[in-house]
Amino acid sequence: MSSTIECLVLPPEGECSENFGKAAALNSLDFHKNVPGYEPTKLSVLKALSKKLGVENFWIKDESSRFGLNAFKVLGGSFCLFKVICELLRLDSNRHFFKDLQAPEVAQSISKMTFITATDGNHGRGIAWSAKKLGAKCVVLMPRGTSSERLENIQKLGADAWITDVNYDATVAMAADMAEKNGWTLVQDTSWDGYEEIPTYIMQDYLTMAKEAQEQLGEEVPTHVFLQAGVGSMAGAVASFLKSAYGDRAPKIVVVEPFSADCIYKTAAADDGELKVVEGDLKTIMAGLACGKPCTLGWKELRACASAYLRIQESVAATGVRVLSSPLKEDPRILAGESGAAPIGAVIALLADPNLSEIKNKLQLNKSSKILCFLTEGVTDRKSFLEIVWEGKYPSAI
Repeated sequence: MSSTIECLVLPPEGECSENFGKAAALNSLDFHKNVPGYEPTKLSVLKALSKKLGVENFWIKDESSRFGLNAFKVLGGSFCLFKVICELLRLDSNRHFFKDLQAPEVAQSISKMTFITATDGNHGRGIAWSAKKLGAKCVVLMPRGTSSERLENIQKLGADAWITDVNYDATVAMAADMAEKNGWTLVQDTSWDGYEEIPTYIMQDYLTMAKEAQEQLGEEVPTHVFLQAGVGSMAGAVASFLKSAYGDRAPKIVVVEPFSADCIYKTAAADDGELKVVEGDLKTIMAGLACGKPCTLGWKELRACASAYLRIQESVAATGVRVLSSPLKEDPRILAGESGAAPIGAVIALLADPNLSEIKNKLQLNKSSKILCFLTEGVTDRKSFLEIVWEGKYPSAI
């Protein structure tokens, strides 16, 4: 690989869906405010790093404290299970709250329900947490190569969880097959033809973090938002909301993926109306982004709202982890997982590495830039984190 980052600029085409617009974001935020334990996560401005990198502002929306689960994914899981259970119990979800499903009079019915999903880690943990809170059974399948710590975090929440011997996309197919054979409900955070309702619920409720960020920014409007993508469900939903919320002032959306799992990048590069699939192990330290097939719903929103697509080497994500853990001056210390740090590492590399100046200029990154990134996960694999921070694994090329 000749470069740590490769970039594709592709002007947006099409219309963003109202499913992920301002009204959906408000509904999502209102729902989560009524989930016990809700608190908005912190939006930090890295003033010293902004100055060093030569930009006006660099904000990090830190999702590592979300409901004590170290990642944003529980936002989608909690609402998804709530909506599905309301449908199964024939309750009006617009007239009930999450806590209403914890009442004794519905406990017996919910205890007979089983939800199944496939996950690289954070989505499954969010589903397991939500199922435990609501008293439902939960089965979680994880792809080959998943760390034992990520598996144990899900098992501690009472889920029946194990690691398969296939990659992420094959694990999703396995979960779907088990759901059909056993009469369980599949709650997956990616969509395909014929399976879009539940992923829509999940994507809509990722918007809580985007709406919180908008409110925390106040009158400030980012010029650039870098969004990491696995299947593209979070990136697509957030990109669509930002376009709806800011209109003509909407920031430039830049999608970030690992080289080894660049299904969104390849789909954008072909731009032929067909989703491109990446085969193989999808091996990367960015475990949450190790997905080989784009989400149909997510890609539709990204094609309409995103302006550029990046694929990055492992060292770029590792740089993000290291820089956040060793801040400059008054900047806060942030403990980040590799998937969470991926877009932050990309921003740092683009602004600090002279070899990437052509990409920097293509993206119009300059002294007036105001950059927002979502730290979607904290440290979910301590062994990997220590290898990066203490042992210098995946050294920076900057």
